[in-house]
Parts: sequence; structure tokens; C-alpha cells
Amino acid sequence: MEVQTKISGDLATVVAIGRLDGHWADELADALNRVIREGSHGIRLDLSQVPYISSAGMGVVVRVYKQLKEIHGSLTITDASPMVRKVFEVSGLGSLLKESPAPSATHIAAPTTAMPRIVGGHEVHDLDANARLTCRVVGDPALLQGARFREEHARKMQFPDSSMAVGLGAFGEDFAECRGRFGDFLVAGGAAAYQPSDGGHVPDYLLTTGALRPELMVLYGAVCEGPFARLIRFQPASNPDIEKRAITLSELAAACLDIAEAPAVGIVMVNDSAGLIGTSLRKSPASGESEGAPFRFPDIRKWLSFTAERAHPHSLTLVAGIAARGSCGPLDPLLRPLRKDSELRGHFHAAAFSYRPVKKGSVELNATVATLFENTSLQGVLHLLADDREIEGAGESEFVRGACWVSPIGEVQL
Repeated sequence: MEVQTKISGDLATVVAIGRLDGHWADELADALNRVIREGSHGIRLDLSQVPYISSAGMGVVVRVYKQLKEIHGSLTITDASPMVRKVFEVSGLGSLLKESPAPSATHIAAPTTAMPRIVGGHEVHDLDANARLTCRVVGDPALLQGARFREEHARKMQFPDSSMAVGLGAFGEDFAECRGRFGDFLVAGGAAAYQPSDGGHVPDYLLTTGALRPELMVLYGAVCEGPFARLIRFQPASNPDIEKRAITLSELAAACLDIAEAPAVGIVMVNDSAGLIGTSLRKSPASGESEGAPFRFPDIRKWLSFTAERAHPHSLTLVAGIAARGSCGPLDPLLRPLRKDSELRGHFHAAAFSYRPVKKGSVELNATVATLFENTSLQGVLHLLADDREIEGAGESEFVRGACWVSPIGEVQL
């Protein structure tokens, strides 16, 4: 089987040639997913040169159709062989064979109260120009050195929908239950995700459900409350003379600081990953004091797992954290340089999920996050770091396109 694609902005034409059976269904699925990842949410599928289609092939078409419909995109079969046409009509799926107009920006994008601005090549939606975040520092990150956390350092915290947080914590009722499982967590959009350090390597999450709010036992972290001021949509340059490339975490952080016109900002991102660089705890820092934990060699090998190369490429990621230029007072112990020889500092955690396209235009944070957890598979949570070693270094986390919710940090409390 052969699959040919032609992309023009939001619209892609995909032509399948040959039998579309169980053996070749994945080939078509890969091609359709590829054009969606490249930003085309309107697909015209030509099946006129497909002499046979099985249920596996039909399943691919229907699955992508439903996926695009949920984000206000479209998939239409513009032409089909007699056998394919008969199968779709008999199956009650004849509506997919009908011609539909090409999607436009107004069709794909959700309604907005104001037209977006273009700043530095990014699409910027103003949500609440006067919005500011209030941030609170919880616990003492210095206790991580030597794994010196004890019961008196942990506190149970509940996170409302308006919270954004990153730190070390665990799901559980008390310190005794969580002692051997504390790990990196993030909170955003009414959801909390965390990576246990108990050796199971299986991430876990909690969602806001009715009156139920995510709760964690927290050792330390930064917790921000308040609305977001702007939504920034970013993607690779569309200039044909410029090779498409991913955008690094530090580049996104710098753009958010510039657009927010603030020295420090809170950021939540939902974006397509080109690969994450970071670390996660292999042992709980509350399991017992250890002089060399977790950073001293050779103890670091048993305390931390590092990404030797970019992890979770072609995934959808939820990223939360803080970026700053200059001093942020009480936040300073939590911030680290985002890249070598840069004034940019930050603290970011990322949750990686199986891929799913995100609706274009203006999207609402909590609804986007809820869809992410309910319709994809959580693969892992990482503390993002730059690996700037001269030879072996893997560089920074990189992203292809996505949405950033940003607000200046107006107040920092202890």
C-alpha cells in the first residue's frame, strides 16, 4: 500500500493506494496522525484507488474522524472505489462520503471575545489583562540534600481549580503512607499528576470531580493561585525558506516573559513534544537520611534517573512551572538556570501523554486538561532540566506546537 499526502495550511489531502486491510491499516493511521501533528485539522481522504477495505481500515478512518470532530476539525472521504463506498453505506457511515467545505480558521477555532494579536510570531489571546498570580513557597527545598525530610516537613494540601503547582509530594492520607513514595508532581487545570519513587515507575493522577479536589502530601513546592492573563499559541515558522524546527523550553519561557512584560510568570502549557529532557526520583527523599543523596557521586545513580536522550517524543505534554529573569525573592531557592550562560531561570515539571490533537485558536485551560486526562494515557512525570554537557549533553526539552497560559506573578508569600 502507498499513502500520498499534500498539505496546504489547515487542509491536507491524503490519497491511499492499495488494499486497506489489517496489515496496512497502521500505515494509513501513521499518515493521518502525521498530518494532524503538522497542524492540519481538515483532511480530505481519497480512497478511489483502494480495491478492498476491512474493518481494521474502517476503524482507522472512523477513529480519526471522531478525533478531529471533537476539536472542530473534519475528515471527509472525497472519493472512493465502488467496494469502499458500498462498505461505508451499508455500515451506516455514508455521511463520511459526502463533500464538505474546507475548514477555515473560524470553523476550527473556538469563539473568542477578541481577535488574537500576533506577537513575535505567536498568536496571543488576551484573557484578563489585569490578572496576576499569587505564589506561595511551601516547605524547604534545601532538605532534599541529604534526604532530610521527616514527618514534620510534610503537609496535606488540597488544590482548587485555579491552582498551579510544582514540587515534591505524594497521593496518600498521611506521611507514613507516603514516606516511601514521594516524587515530582504538578498541578494545573483541576488535575494533579505525580511520579511515585517506589520503584514501580507507574505515574498516577487525580482529577477534580464534583466537590472532590486533588489532595497531596507535599514536602516542598511552589503553589500559584489566580487567573491567567494571556493564552499564547505557538508553532514552527511557516516561512518556506525556514526549515521547520522545534521550540526549546527556554525559548518558550523567554517569549512568555516578553509577552507578559513581567520579570516572573507562571506558565501552564499543553503542547506536542519533540522530546523531554529531565529527571525523576528513584528513591523517596523521606525514606531516611543519606549524606550523599541525591546529587553526590556515586549515590546519584541510585537516587535519580536522567533522560540520556529525549524522552516521550511525539507525545502530548502538560507542563507547569515558573520562569523568571533576575531575583524572585522567596522563589529563588526553587529556580535553576534554564540554559547555560542565560539569565533565564525556572522550575518546570512535565506530564507526558499518548498523542491527541488539541483544538486550535482560543481554548479553555480546565476543559483542555480534563480532556487530556480522560482521553489519553499518562506515561510519566519529569522534572525538566537542561543537559548542557559539551559532548554528551542532550540539550533542552523541545516542543513543536501548543498552547501556553501565562500570568505575571504579582506577589510571593512564604
